[in-house]
Amino acid sequence: MSPRPSRSSIADTSVTNAANVIHSLQDLKQIRKQLEQDRAEAAAHEKARQEADRRARDAHRFFELAVGPVHRMRPPGTVEHEPKLPPPIPVQHQLDEQRVLLESISDDFDVSSLLETDEALSFRRPGVGPDITRRLRKGEWTLQAQLDLHGLRTDEAREALGQFLRDAQKQGKRCVRVVHGKGLGSPGKSPVLKGRVHSWLVQKNEVLAFVQARGDEGGAGALVVLLRSARKMLRNRP
Repeated sequence: MSPRPSRSSIADTSVTNAANVIHSLQDLKQIRKQLEQDRAEAAAHEKARQEADRRARDAHRFFELAVGPVHRMRPPGTVEHEPKLPPPIPVQHQLDEQRVLLESISDDFDVSSLLETDEALSFRRPGVGPDITRRLRKGEWTLQAQLDLHGLRTDEAREALGQFLRDAQKQGKRCVRVVHGKGLGSPGKSPVLKGRVHSWLVQKNEVLAFVQARGDEGGAGALVVLLRSARKMLRNRP
């Protein structure tokens, strides 16, 4: 049998255990105190940070009020590229194409029903009074420009006529002469361009009226053409 512990050893053990408990309680108190201290310091630091931020915002706002808006500067050595612009819309090109379509003239256009059934087969647009063609025949308008189509092929004559009318109207000219010839030098002695020129002129918006020229101005080989005012053309465009 093992010897029984003495009363003195039991007492010493109890004292030791009590001391350990007391030491553990003191450690817990110390730990709690340290945690409270850490929390207090963290709260103080957070309060100080918030106060510093507030002062910085106030200082920035006061500075802006004093000198105006402030923008952050780019870091040195950096390059700010301009944004890429969208490709330009070719507005003028589109307008030119629309103008060409509006001004296009056809060789197949039947003009016979639009010409007045007089000996000269004159033409006047709806709304233009018969006095206009009478005055054209009398030569009351001064001829301001002339186009001679002698020697030109059909395609060349058509293009030349269109350009001539556009240029004349841009220059503010109202009365012009177009010489298409009598056809004496063509096969069959027939005026090849005469009927074509009549058809082309009727299809041109610039033309208000035309009559066969007087004898001293070309007679059956030429036409006297009255052009619309350029200002009215601009007002009437869609």
